[in-house]
Amino acid sequence: MGWLITLAILVLLAILPLGASVLYDEDGVAVRVVAGPLKIKVFPLKKKPKKDKPKKEKKPKKEEKPKEEALPAEEVAPAKEKKPAPKQKKGGSLLDFLPLVKIALELLNDFRRKLRVDYLKLHLTMAADDPCDLAINYGRMNASMAGLITQLERVFVIKKRDVHIDCDFTANKTVILARLDLTITLGRILYIAVYHGVRALMTFLKIKKQQEGGADL
Repeated sequence: MGWLITLAILVLLAILPLGASVLYDEDGVAVRVVAGPLKIKVFPLKKKPKKDKPKKEKKPKKEEKPKEEALPAEEVAPAKEKKPAPKQKKGGSLLDFLPLVKIALELLNDFRRKLRVDYLKLHLTMAADDPCDLAINYGRMNASMAGLITQLERVFVIKKRDVHIDCDFTANKTVILARLDLTITLGRILYIAVYHGVRALMTFLKIKKQQEGGADL
């Protein structure tokens, strides 16, 4: 029975979503860390109220001690010798470095594919003095927004989105309300770390073996 409970806990941890929620509105940027159903605000931090510090009583001045006479030149301590500057290390072989770069790029690409946009919100309210200019800018912005969403969908899996553009002929400035919720499960993070970590270790050991054998890379 105990192993069933352990297995259930491991499964729950594997599907636990981790990520961040970023909101931008009239108050500025707000960032929350997501861990399952919990959302913890990390920015901006709440400012603690300043407490009035009690005034310190002034201490009576101490009597000045007579200055010590300067030591003669023979008794002056010798100056410390300067340590030699540390030797700068040279770079490693570029051909040894390139396979590790390839693994790093594949790791980032794999991480990107497994990262999910749970919620994307973009509410743009446009303003302008001239209604004709506003109509032209509205058309341009719609085209730009459609292109942006297309690019995002190529990069991420977007589960839910809320995007629209409005016009306000009485407003004096264009404003935007944006929100982005990004999550990835703990199981996917562990899979990526183990898979690419083992590949990087095997590549490193192979390079080291070839170097010790005197092979030219």
